Amino acid sequence: MAAGAVASAVNAVAGGGTLITFPILTGPLGLPSNVANATNALGLWPGSLGGACGFWNLLHKTKHHFRALLIPTILGALAGSELFVQTPKRVFDFLVPVLILLASLLLLGQKSLRLWVLGPHRTLHPYAGIAAQFAVAVYGGYFGAGMGIMMLAAFALYMEGNIHEINAIKAWLGVFINLIASGVFLLHSFVGPAPEKLIEPWIGLSLAVGSIVGGFYAAKLSQKVNPDRLRIAIAIYGLTAAAYYAAKAIALV
Repeated sequence: MAAGAVASAVNAVAGGGTLITFPILTGPLGLPSNVANATNALGLWPGSLGGACGFWNLLHKTKHHFRALLIPTILGALAGSELFVQTPKRVFDFLVPVLILLASLLLLGQKSLRLWVLGPHRTLHPYAGIAAQFAVAVYGGYFGAGMGIMMLAAFALYMEGNIHEINAIKAWLGVFINLIASGVFLLHSFVGPAPEKLIEPWIGLSLAVGSIVGGFYAAKLSQKVNPDRLRIAIAIYGLTAAAYYAAKAIALV
């Protein structure tokens, strides 16, 4: 529950909350990597919904983009989460350090990336933006850490609006990705002729309660914490975790 609260607050302030919870689920709580990933997605989406509600008053300014991106977001999230379900655990164990490394590097480079994409030359065609959003949604349905940064980078290349207006559409599309992935993981865990347990329900519920609390207090936290310093700290933590999981994967060879 505490991990869910911290992760939700980190997501609201700097991003990268999954890098907090995933190592805790696989380490102290001892969940297999695939179960940890699915349980994590289920547990953290209520916190993301709370954060998205805070942007509701700004969503109307980008609603035409939201309508255009909603269907590819849903399809991408379905594809990514189903791809994850079909990925053998052994393969996913080898992918984990790569995915965590990618998320950590995105966190470290977020400020420079944002400055670059928010420059005067927006060159991405809206159709290319739809394709990019589909790809981000596939990644989000599969693992998710760092997908918000990916969306902001793509949106800034073709959307007009300030960072808060772009954040609004990012937040709401992120809710759809997490919700759809959670639904797919739940279906595969408890429904069908041969269900595979991907969700630890009590741990997921604890994460969810914590994420709601963390999302509620994130506004106050964001006023007291330097987001750049927090982002760097989480990224360094993520790089350490990536090295740890890489060593584990190599040991399995």
